Amino acid sequence: MNTIEHGFHDAQHVLTKFVNDQDQFPRVQLFADKLTATFRAGCKAMSCGNGGSMSDAMHFAEEWSGRYRQERPPLPAIAFSDPGHMSCVANDYGFAEVFARQVQALGKEGDLLLLLSTSGNSPNLIRAAEEARAKGVTTVGLLGKGGGAVLPLCDIPIVVPGNTSDRIQELHIKIIHIVIETVERSLFPDLY
Repeated sequence: MNTIEHGFHDAQHVLTKFVNDQDQFPRVQLFADKLTATFRAGCKAMSCGNGGSMSDAMHFAEEWSGRYRQERPPLPAIAFSDPGHMSCVANDYGFAEVFARQVQALGKEGDLLLLLSTSGNSPNLIRAAEEARAKGVTTVGLLGKGGGAVLPLCDIPIVVPGNTSDRIQELHIKIIHIVIETVERSLFPDLY
């Protein structure tokens, strides 16, 4: 099997493993239900991650403040990805605080924080989850490799199988898209 075929078969294997785990769909549904309740209450969604996971956090936020499949009102969402903020906080407090400071500044009870990590061991995500918990912000973790140290800090952990970051991130974005559609169908049933 060549590299291309192997790549597609490997991705299919990870997806099949996720789909066959009976615990996964209820967690994804809980994520969608909690996010629906967050928006209905007039609260916001926040998201953060490092590297490719930051790109997914940004993608998650723009789908709400922009649009997904259908025309609808924008919803309050922000990704913690401002380079000015990150370089300021990293310089003054250390990189472990870059997301925690934004949770402190922007998070309030009733909000939801999506933490994306392929390992679950990034100190800046752990600190963000700790601050979220202290403020009454619901935490959802899209994680991999067993969930890592951030796992017990997540109200709704979704740990995807896979041994490599690319396969884990591919499933994270699939979960994000399915949750977005589910929430849109709940909030705007006339769109579908």
